[in-house]
Amino acid sequence: MTRKAILLAAVLVMTAVFAATATAATLNELLGYKPDQKLLIINADDAGMCHSANMAVIDAMENGVVTGATIMVPCPWFPEIAQYAREHSDRDFGVHLTHTSEWGKYRWGPVAGKAAVPGLVDTQGYLWEDDEPMWAHATPDEAEKEARAQLDRALAFGIDVTHFDSHMGAMQLNPAYLERYIKLAAEYDLPLRAGPRAMMASMPDLGTLLKRAREAGVVFPDDLSYGRRKENEPVDVYWKRVLRSLEPGVTELYIHPNVATPESKAITGTWDERDAEYRLFTTDPEMRQIIKDQGIVLIHYRQLRDLQRSLRKTGAPPPDLRLP
Repeated sequence: MTRKAILLAAVLVMTAVFAATATAATLNELLGYKPDQKLLIINADDAGMCHSANMAVIDAMENGVVTGATIMVPCPWFPEIAQYAREHSDRDFGVHLTHTSEWGKYRWGPVAGKAAVPGLVDTQGYLWEDDEPMWAHATPDEAEKEARAQLDRALAFGIDVTHFDSHMGAMQLNPAYLERYIKLAAEYDLPLRAGPRAMMASMPDLGTLLKRAREAGVVFPDDLSYGRRKENEPVDVYWKRVLRSLEPGVTELYIHPNVATPESKAITGTWDERDAEYRLFTTDPEMRQIIKDQGIVLIHYRQLRDLQRSLRKTGAPPPDLRLP
């Protein structure tokens, strides 16, 4: 049998085993917590994007409340953060699967090479600047090939990959690409970022695929918190509001920490918001106090990875589905 056929057979068998078992415990309970506890993963996206991002991510993980980060493998400063991850294997580092290159003066191309994934590159030879043109020109096969190249490069650099997600949602927000995203999670046996429950309810095709993924043993947080910032709402007010309104279950929130430097100011017009997030999640004492007062428990994707691998190995039932 081919590798693809073996993987498909394994997933089908696991799905059948899960379907025949009793109702599963909640994700909280399988992780060793009470079902009504508020568990929170704070992930720093865009590690490796530039040196300023690496500086902020490392500081936020060492001295702040950030519990993990995802790395943009195609970017120029990937080797720096890869070295740090390799030398600090106890910290959570995942792969921020990158299929777009959105900054006008700072671009990158595919790890797999332009010839291998021609639909992923624009006329200048860089990854497309947004999801829509990427979906219009590329194919799910090309996206999978590039994602696989990024995961393999991260592993080759000695990173103990704990999870992965998708930059700008390129592989999460389109059903055809989400299927490949889930396939990679099963093959590499890694947990992944899903989406907000409300979004899954409004996009039935995506919600259905994620339910199938969990039934096949792929683990992901119950909810994702992002995109609810009100117009002109300060960064600190927004995130403190999010923490105070957190619900029971496993929630992930992600930020884009980046130290305000000439480098970051030259790359992105949102440098000030990124710097504000970096400082808020690293040095603001009120953030720690809110976490304490709300009874929030900070957890890591590594715990989800260990759970997923245990469930898939033993054939135990998946966590109770909290998706709509």
